[in-house]
Amino acid sequence: MNLRDNAAILARLIEQAGDEGADLVTLRALSEEASELGASRALERLGLADPRARYDLDEMRELLGAWRDAKRTARNTVVAWIVRIALAVLVLGLAVKLGFIGRVQA
Repeated sequence: MNLRDNAAILARLIEQAGDEGADLVTLRALSEEASELGASRALERLGLADPRARYDLDEMRELLGAWRDAKRTARNTVVAWIVRIALAVLVLGLAVKLGFIGRVQA
């Protein structure tokens, strides 16, 4: 159903509820149609009412997943380099402290 059909059904249900009184079935149908109409309008306003929208959303999810993977990999790489540099400085400091640097130069 399209947006216009949903709006027409909703209008008929509102008219029926006004004419006959609002029984439980009419109220449920009214709320269901109103929800459907609201969801359709929201999707249309977001530009997601066309048939390709599902594929676009899937593609965006893939892109977001790739971005998160790249971010995680970059963070892990930076942390690994920081640890390597810290260990290299520690080994160099130990070499100086223990006098290995002076022995190598002599």
